[in-house]
Amino acid sequence: MGGGNDWQALAKRIERLEDIEAIKRVKYKYFRCFDTANVAEIADVFTEDVVITVVGGVYKFELRGRDNYLAMVRDGAHAEMVTQHNGHHPEIDVVDDRTARGLWYLSDYVQEFRRKQHIMGSAFYRDTYVKERDGKWRIQRSEFERVWEISETIVEMPNVTFSYLATHGHRLPPGEIAPFKRDD
Repeated sequence: MGGGNDWQALAKRIERLEDIEAIKRVKYKYFRCFDTANVAEIADVFTEDVVITVVGGVYKFELRGRDNYLAMVRDGAHAEMVTQHNGHHPEIDVVDDRTARGLWYLSDYVQEFRRKQHIMGSAFYRDTYVKERDGKWRIQRSEFERVWEISETIVEMPNVTFSYLATHGHRLPPGEIAPFKRDD
């Protein structure tokens, strides 16, 4: 046996596995908090300088900074909609003690009643994570790109018997809201 070096290598491998599990929990928390419009808790998922790039079928935009992203969550997961975002099959690579990259496969379902729009599809999230001074992993960059998307007009309001967002989501002011748009 190599003695101390074997133990050090094993300790490093265990640390990497713990880092990967912590990163998974960050992304799981992101999905849960987005679908419940939990702006206060989702704030801890991102670095202050986070950059988010989103490329969908009916929308395309980039946001810089945690505060801008939190405003989008507040208004983008509001009381007049239902959402479900599921991240699957994480491929996480720890680059060094403070940096990691991840690829997630997303399946999502959105009923946006104010815009009368139903969107469902799949996408890839390509994330960069950093371990900050407090020892927590956070998302520093997230790139969302659709694999496929179906967007349909809601002609008849579905019979929604319960919606968490209806009671916990932000209430938008009355009136029309802009349709989704692409910033290209």
